[in-house]
Parts: sequence; C-alpha cells; structure tokens
Amino acid sequence: MNDISETNAPVKLSDAAIRRRMLAEFWFYFRQNRGAVVGLAVFVLLVLIAIFAPLLAPHSPTTQYRDLLLVPPIWQEGGHEGYILGTDAVGRDILSRLIYGAQYSLFIGIVVVSVALIGGTIIGLIAGFFGGWIDNFIMRVMDIILAFPSLLLALVLVAVLGPGLTNAMIAIAIVYQPHFARLTRAAVMSEQKREYVTAARVSGAGNLRLMFRTILPNCLAPLIVQATLSFSSAVLDSAALGFLGMGARPPAPEWGTMLAEAREFISSAWWVVTFPGLAILISVLAINLMGDGLRDALDPKLKRS
Repeated sequence: MNDISETNAPVKLSDAAIRRRMLAEFWFYFRQNRGAVVGLAVFVLLVLIAIFAPLLAPHSPTTQYRDLLLVPPIWQEGGHEGYILGTDAVGRDILSRLIYGAQYSLFIGIVVVSVALIGGTIIGLIAGFFGGWIDNFIMRVMDIILAFPSLLLALVLVAVLGPGLTNAMIAIAIVYQPHFARLTRAAVMSEQKREYVTAARVSGAGNLRLMFRTILPNCLAPLIVQATLSFSSAVLDSAALGFLGMGARPPAPEWGTMLAEAREFISSAWWVVTFPGLAILISVLAINLMGDGLRDALDPKLKRS
C-alpha cells in the first residue's frame, strides 16, 4: 500500500523545471506566428550587425572620399567595387553608414523604452494602487499628453530642450510614458481584486511590497508587448526627428539624419535616399512582427482561442 501511495503522489517540479516548461510553452505559441519568427530573425541580425559594426563596415562612417562623390551602387554603371551601395554627396560610404546606423537605432530604442517603461510603470502602479484623487490627477495628466500627436509633442519638447540626440530621446520617452502608465493602471486595478493580493495584505505586507513584489510581476505580460511595439515607434520617431533636423546631428550616421542630408538628391541619386529608408522600413517592420508574436504568446485569451 505504501508503494502505491508513493507512486500516485504528485511530483513537485523544481523552479528550474517550471521555468523550462514556461519557456517551452512561450516558444510554442510564439512560433505559431511565422511573421514573428521572421521578425525575430531580422532583429537578431540587426543586433549582431550593431555589435560587430567595426568589423563589418568596410570604411569609416565619417571618412569623406572627395574624389568619389555620389558613386552609384556596384551593380549600376559607374559603380565602384570598394563601395557596394555607393557613396553620398560628400563621398562617405553608404553601406558603412547604414551598418553604424544600426547602433544608433538600437541605442535609441533601448534608452527610450527603458525610460518610458520604468517611469510609466511607476506612475501607473501608483495610480492603480491608491486610486481616488491621486488616480484622477495622474490619469488626467496622461490624457492631456495623449491628446497631442506624439511626433508633434516630441517636436515641441525638443524645441524647448534644444536639438540633439539626447534631448530627442528624452522627448520621445516622455511622449510614450502615458501608454505604459495606462496599461499598468488597468492591470493593477484588475489584480488588486484577486485573492492572493488580499491574502498578502492580511498577512501584513506593506504597500511597497504589495505594489512591487505581489502585484507588479503579474502585470508584466502586456507591458512587454507594449515595450516591443514602442521600440519600433521610437526608432521611427527618432528617424523623423533626425529628418527634421531636431535629432542626431551630422555627421552622425543615424538613418533619419541620412535621409535629411539626401533630400535634394532624390531624383539624381536614388541610392542615397532609398537605402536608409529601406533600413528604417525593415527594422520597424521586423520589430512590429516580433511584437505581434509576443502578444500571441503572452496573452492568455489568445492562447485559449
């Protein structure tokens, strides 16, 4: 009888086994979305290009070859074998500038999303947990920020702070904070009604412990998805600010700045404009596809369906 009872006893999984099972389940749902897998592959490639840019770039991104101005791509008549994608108006290698531009895009996305995520999460956590006049005041401020088009508000903030990459990132992060704040607030208000929160409160847990140790870990799934989508939006908005002359300053090889410098050559030298535009398009599309896959994998409602 003892052998039978021991055999039928439930097996308790270790924390490592539970994490492996959760990771396997996440990958199972993520890979169902083929576009997300492609987006992940492109994003990983972008990260590798940014990390190994000094090794991959054939030339310095700022070196000017004055005897090779507006050289077309290698496959076009007049192309040069040392400049695969051609050169710009001052003789800089476009391929090298695109490769180094990946560093700027990833840096901008990471900084903007980190600042917006941390700030927005704390604001939303406070609003959702305490409620009352605090919630009303915070949410009305967030509504005012959301009432303005994001790019227009970012332009105003950069105009106040001054042009430059750092101020552009600060402005974009401020614009994106309300999205994280509203998501966190909604998740916190929903989680507060659950029994495990009541049990923790009865056991004597303080407000800070309830907020950051009990409730917040269960609100991360929608925030992760929003962070991924905001990453692509940050890359796009920073490129737009660079194009308008309010972001990274020349000769920085930032993709939006490259587009701004090439505006007058749209008809005469198509490659100077086309390749930075394609880099922005492909990177933003890949990150958005990856975000859709994360949503499918992390949203329990989509899993049940």
